[in-house]
Amino acid sequence: MSKTFTRTLALLGALSTLSLAAFDASAVELRVKCETRSDRSRGSVDGRNLAAGSYSAVFSSGGNRAQSPLEHTVGDEVEFDFDSNKRDIRQGATPIAKNFIVNDQATGALYNQAGHLVASKTVICRRQ
Repeated sequence: MSKTFTRTLALLGALSTLSLAAFDASAVELRVKCETRSDRSRGSVDGRNLAAGSYSAVFSSGGNRAQSPLEHTVGDEVEFDFDSNKRDIRQGATPIAKNFIVNDQATGALYNQAGHLVASKTVICRRQ
């Protein structure tokens, strides 16, 4: 083997290792929770391991869709609440209808300020 070929392989191996390490360190974690009652729907979309910046969340179920306003990260996290309860809405939750959640299932999606999808997750909602 030539020295150039060996150096090229070594360089490619090092770059591959660094790329994988960077990918693992920046893996976005998305937590989606939801709950439905006869008189209330609520959900949360929380992101972790995010780059600093502003994000919005979309919470959807069936044909229902609600989008939060942009929120800036605190550390590497951002949290969004969606609720049909007026008290929680006054405290900052994005309003949704009390019958918003359909078939006990909802999807949370996180978008960066440029509108690009960062992560999405569908979950089964807790029924009270």
